[in-house]
Amino acid sequence: MLILLYIKLITAHLLSDFVFQPSSWVADRNRRHITSPALYYHTLVTGLLAGALTNFQYPLVILGITFSHFLIDLWKSYQRPGLPSFFIDQFLHLFVILLAGVYLYPAEFNSVKDLSIVFLKSRDFWIYALAIIFLSSPSGIIIGLITAKWRRQVEDAENSLGSAGRWIGILERFIIFILVVFDQYAAIGLLTAAKSILRFGETKNMPQRTEYVLIGTLISVSTAICIGLIVKTALL
Repeated sequence: MLILLYIKLITAHLLSDFVFQPSSWVADRNRRHITSPALYYHTLVTGLLAGALTNFQYPLVILGITFSHFLIDLWKSYQRPGLPSFFIDQFLHLFVILLAGVYLYPAEFNSVKDLSIVFLKSRDFWIYALAIIFLSSPSGIIIGLITAKWRRQVEDAENSLGSAGRWIGILERFIIFILVVFDQYAAIGLLTAAKSILRFGETKNMPQRTEYVLIGTLISVSTAICIGLIVKTALL
């Protein structure tokens, strides 16, 4: 029942916040704040959807979700639009839904909590966690240090998108790590070839940059493969 409640409430939240909330409502709320009619329309839609999907069985919970949604969205209307305010907003909404489940089904929530504690004590979980953390920023910093002397020779790449290269590298290592764990080595070759073709098209008139990109890619791919193989060995 607890999981079903969470599914229904999260579904109601996604519908109200993304499907049934026009961008004009968001703009009006950000401009007029507490005096915006759109803020009240959206709050009403939120409460009605949460109530409808739970058959209006929990009036106090629906009232709490509705009122908290109003306060959170009012707070957000004063924030600068962007990812930080978006993630904080969504976290707060989901946290309220989490509290609703704790309030309605404390016994079931305790069993879920106990299961999560067991999960966090799992050796396999921490092996995966360590690998994923290492493949994000730490390995990127190491690769950056290794390739620094070549990067200085191609720092005239004014058309690059800020830190996009760093994120491409992180996502690339994550994907390759997953492919190694599931023994999909052929897919690694396809991924590497596709990236190389795209990057070669960008740098074919700049041989030094082409070499730098290839070195960085090979180090990044090799790192992800090695970590994947280490994790598979550790999990045996």
